[in-house]
Amino acid sequence: MSFAATILTLYPEMFPGPLGLSLAGRALAEGTWSLDTVQIRDFATDRHRTVDDTPAGGGAGMVLKPDVLASAIDHALARQPACPVLAMTPRGRPITQQRIRALAAGPGVTILCGRFEGFDERIFEGRPVEQVSLADMVLSGGEPAALAILDACIRLLPGVMGAPSSGCEESFEEGLLEYPQYTRPQEWEGRTIPEVLRSGDHAKIAAWRKHRAEEDTRLRRPDLWERHRGARDQSASGARRDE
Repeated sequence: MSFAATILTLYPEMFPGPLGLSLAGRALAEGTWSLDTVQIRDFATDRHRTVDDTPAGGGAGMVLKPDVLASAIDHALARQPACPVLAMTPRGRPITQQRIRALAAGPGVTILCGRFEGFDERIFEGRPVEQVSLADMVLSGGEPAALAILDACIRLLPGVMGAPSSGCEESFEEGLLEYPQYTRPQEWEGRTIPEVLRSGDHAKIAAWRKHRAEEDTRLRRPDLWERHRGARDQSASGARRDE
C-alpha cells in the first residue's frame, strides 16, 4: 500500500508544490505515495463560508473555529482512520527525525495547516490531534511546514532514495549531526580533501567521521550533544556510568 498524505488547508493550490518534483514527484507519479488536499472552508455551514472569528478575550488577528475544524478532521479520519492527525503550530512539540521515521513507517499522515492566530484550543481536547512545530519560528501558515514534513517522510519510503542505506548516516539518525562531506576536485582554492579520506583505510575513515560528527555536534548543537551524551552514558539498567 502507498503512503497516504491528506492535507487540511485553506490553500490546497499550494500542493503538491515542490513535492511534485524530483524524487518525491517521481514517487508520487509511480504511486509510492498519494496526496489528497481538503479545503477547510468546505466545512463551514454559513452562507459566507466563515472559518474564523475574533479571539475570545480580545486581541489582534483571527482564530480558526473549532466546529469547522472538527468537521474537516472527521472527514479525513473517516477516509484514513489509521493515519495520525498532525496540526502545524508553533505551540507544538518540535518534530524529530525519530518521529518522521515512525510516520514514514506507517500508512500515512493527515496534516492540519493553521492560519491567522491559530486554532481554537478546544479542537485538541475534542479530537485526536498531535500538535507539531517545525522549528522555533513563526510562518504565515502551516502549509510550508507541512511540505517540509511530507518531504522528510517521503524520502524514507522504500525505493524513493534508491539504496536502502542512503538515509542511515545522516544528521539526527544517531542523535548527532552528520560528519562533513567532500568530493572532487581534490584541491579547490588551496583547500584539499582531508588526507584520511584519501587513505583507503576504512577503519580510520570511520573513526574520523565519528570524531567529526561528535565534535561538530558539541560545538554547533550543544542541546543535541547533551542528549546524546546522556543517552550514551546510560547503562542497560538505566544508571549513569561513571565518567
